[in-house]
Amino acid sequence: MVIAYWCVLVAALLPYLIVVPAKAGKRFDNHAPRAQLATAQGWQQRLNWAHLNAFEAFAPFAAAVIIAQQLHAPQQEIDGLALAFIGLRILHPVFYALDKPTLRSAVWAGAYVCVLGLFLISVR
Repeated sequence: MVIAYWCVLVAALLPYLIVVPAKAGKRFDNHAPRAQLATAQGWQQRLNWAHLNAFEAFAPFAAAVIIAQQLHAPQQEIDGLALAFIGLRILHPVFYALDKPTLRSAVWAGAYVCVLGLFLISVR
């Protein structure tokens, strides 16, 4: 399997990895986890928001990788953009948790540029 497809798998798992620390601390209520997370504060609240954002980022990224593969874009470029996307998306919740909104927005934008790049290399 090509690197970019592994990156799609990692991107699919990221939201679940991000939310684990958000649920840590006080006793977790598995009967109403969304209600409990809705009342989270501080870094746990920000990680919950990062968790939701990771779900939002997944679909365009997965579509871009699949389209680039189907249209036979250069594999090295697909893999490079996919790896860059994953690296930036790993930094996103870190900056979110640390309450660094400018850095968080910068890595979000960088990841979005990677998605656009995947689409653009597909049409050359």
